Amino acid sequence: MPEVIAVENLCYTYPDGQPALCGVSLSIQEGETVALIGPNGAGKSTLLFHLNGLLHSHEGAVRVLGQIVHDKNLKTVRRQVGMVFQNPDNQLFSPTVFDDVAFGPLNLGMKEAEVCSAVQQSLEAVGMTGYEKRSPHHMSLGEKRRIAIATVLAMSPAVLVLDEPSANLDPGGKWHLIELLRSLPQTKLIVSHDLEMVQELCSRAIVMDGGRVVADGSQQDILKDRILLMAHRLAAPNL
Repeated sequence: MPEVIAVENLCYTYPDGQPALCGVSLSIQEGETVALIGPNGAGKSTLLFHLNGLLHSHEGAVRVLGQIVHDKNLKTVRRQVGMVFQNPDNQLFSPTVFDDVAFGPLNLGMKEAEVCSAVQQSLEAVGMTGYEKRSPHHMSLGEKRRIAIATVLAMSPAVLVLDEPSANLDPGGKWHLIELLRSLPQTKLIVSHDLEMVQELCSRAIVMDGGRVVADGSQQDILKDRILLMAHRLAAPNL
């Protein structure tokens, strides 16, 4: 399958001198759903921020659909790599759902009819048709997550990158989210401490710790390796 994301020997140190990534290399193919797991402080979120240019390092390289991510192509890269943050309130800032979902297409210069179509299709994809005039700020966390995903889908990305998508959801909300993500055709990279979600959604898992990739394999093999999981402060799911 075609390679959609390639990270090559990526290193990054924050301005305060705290190292976050140390020689990270990985490759994700079109159509894969990949989990990125590891303890807090492993470098997972820092890696995500490099995939669409929110952070940039001079050590190593990140390629999206064959293009090296740099300042001159950020608009293109950010359209291809749709990032869904852990806190949906970081993405929802407009008075209505329609305005939030339309924001990206409008910035791309789409015509009014194209914007309306993108909003309609995105809300339909996440099961939120009819919410266009609602205020996102008065919704449940699960509903906000769906709208946040819709704001990204409206840009027609090739890749969805999700940071802890099931965090703080009740069991019903989590399983609705799992079914939603399973239905989406995009390549997906999911950062999660929820290994039950990983087991349900992902065919592959990458373990990070100390800013490095320490394991990369099938989800089944990784989640069955209790010694590996314990060594990196991860709780094995009930298989």
